This record gives sequence, structure tokens and C-alpha cells, in this order.
Amino acid sequence: MHKATFGAGCFWGVEAAFRCVQGVLETAVGYMGGTLENPTYEDVCTDRTGHAEVVEVVYDPSVVSYAELLNVFWRIHDPTQRNRQGPDVGTQYRSVIFYHTPEQEQTARASRERLQQSGKYKSEIVTEIQPATTFWRAEEYHQRYFERRGLRPCT
Repeated sequence: MHKATFGAGCFWGVEAAFRCVQGVLETAVGYMGGTLENPTYEDVCTDRTGHAEVVEVVYDPSVVSYAELLNVFWRIHDPTQRNRQGPDVGTQYRSVIFYHTPEQEQTARASRERLQQSGKYKSEIVTEIQPATTFWRAEEYHQRYFERRGLRPCT
């Protein structure tokens, strides 16, 4: 099994999108990329810890490739928005790919470049590509947020 980590705005919707992908075995929402040890949601919401809201995806590469996960990532948010997605504003909502291997870094950079060159966006893609750091799991009430409220995002 392999791991991928993505930030694309509020982690609730991002997690829901990845949970619908065949080959994704598990997901968890949390925080990555900041300076504070063991941050809470309240800490991250101050926009002073440097963390992004992220989804950690465990997947089976014999069923879904990392490149296919990147396609989902690009499709579910606007990668030209710096430090925001929709009404959510702050560095915690930035578009970011945290890579776990040199191969993931190479694939992510090539994918971003292809998308930029495609002409789909008139503005520059501002998605950051950074090495993965410590993943801090978010509070339980954030995990599978939509499902806990009776919503079925995959139907």
C-alpha cells in the first residue's frame, strides 16, 4: 500500500472525493506543513501555525495510480487560488501536494506542468509541491465528516 497527501481547501470535501475513488483503501483528515506540534483545529484556524488542512490517502497502486489520484486532486479544486478555496480563506486552505517519494515529486511536478501548459487556466497554477512532514490527525469529529451527517458523497 502507498500513501499520498493532498491539500485543496477544506478537508471535508477533499476527503469525500478521495473516498469515492476505487483503490483508495482509507483516508484521514489532518494537518501538515506547519511548525506547531500536535495542532488542533482551533490552532490551525488562526492561520499562524503554517499547517494546511490535508487528506492522507492510503491506496493500492495495483488498482489506482498516483497519477490518477493527481487527476482527482486537480479536478476537485481551483489550483489558481492562492491560500483560499471558495469562501475559505487562509494559508490552511492552500493548494498543496505533499510528496512521500522522489517518484511522487516527479509525477506531481510533471502533472502540474502539463495542466499549466494545457491552457485550461488563464491564471498561474499556484499549487505548492513539498516533501511530506509529520501528519497530525484531526479531531475525530472531522473524520468522514459528510458520512457522519448522513450524506453519501459517492452516490
